[in-house]
Amino acid sequence: MAGHDHDHEHGGHGGHAGHSHAVSADADRKWLWSALVLLVVFMAGEVVVGFAARSLALISDAAHMLTDAASIALALVAMRLAARPARGGYTYGLKRAEILSAQANGVTLLVLSAWLGYEAVTRLVSPPAVQGSLVLVTALVGVVVNVAATWCLSRANRSSLNVEGAFQHVLTDLYAFVATAVAGAVVLFTGFVRADAIASLVVVALMLRAGTGLVRDSARIFLEAAPAGIDPDAVADRLVAVPQVEEIHDLHIWEITSNQPALSAHVLVTPGGDCHAVQHELQRRLREEYRITHATLQVDHVGEDGPDGLLQISPNSAAAAASAGEQARDHCGDTHGPVHRSGPHPH
Repeated sequence: MAGHDHDHEHGGHGGHAGHSHAVSADADRKWLWSALVLLVVFMAGEVVVGFAARSLALISDAAHMLTDAASIALALVAMRLAARPARGGYTYGLKRAEILSAQANGVTLLVLSAWLGYEAVTRLVSPPAVQGSLVLVTALVGVVVNVAATWCLSRANRSSLNVEGAFQHVLTDLYAFVATAVAGAVVLFTGFVRADAIASLVVVALMLRAGTGLVRDSARIFLEAAPAGIDPDAVADRLVAVPQVEEIHDLHIWEITSNQPALSAHVLVTPGGDCHAVQHELQRRLREEYRITHATLQVDHVGEDGPDGLLQISPNSAAAAASAGEQARDHCGDTHGPVHRSGPHPH
């Protein structure tokens, strides 16, 4: 992981909060397997009917179902990899395999939407004959199958971006079958064959929306961005308000994988302050207010190298206090991000 200057504590004041990286038991593999079997069986029949009916909407639905099945299979593999314990050079284990899976699902949706969009526009210009009855019946069966598959996936732990990726695939396919059923009915009762291509464009729009969301969310994790909904500056301001805390810098907040936020920071406390008490209070606030239980804090006194490791500051010397803060930061080298100080204006 990049940017974690103080993940390994040094000196006498570093410490870890308790960590728990167990894969959620809610992400039940049996629900994913159930959905996978339903989709694969129906997809095989839909391909045959799609070519027989010459329906791009059905063929696009079948292609999407293929990516549905692949996304669920990938999610199952990623879940198994993520459950492996950390060892060797993989100090977090393989938990980000789930995020790779989610990103692959998102990219697949975007690529497939581009191809289907091209085909749909082509058919709008030169529409082929479409058998509306076959399209309608097959699409209605597809709605039932996808409702069942969507229900199965909703029973798993959707807070996992990996499972959410598979869920979005199947949910988009459900909407696609509804659109295809409508197109089949229009072709059957009115003879307007371009309805098939229009239904495909509706599917394309849904795929673009789902794919963009998955790629964006997975990219945030890979780029070490703070979890959505957590403002690092607000967190720092909250922590620097703790009694005896003088300054917080090198603050980093990121996600190891879905719903596993982590934090590291360098904390400076007042000379003579109780570093351990401050550390425990900071970790309590992080745990209770932000649900951050993986916190690595390096806690030091404001000071400089000397016989006792502390710089004695005269209470009447503001200049000396400012100098002490600068000297205390010298050993950090290139400080990352803003510096947050106690007082009415921490920044």
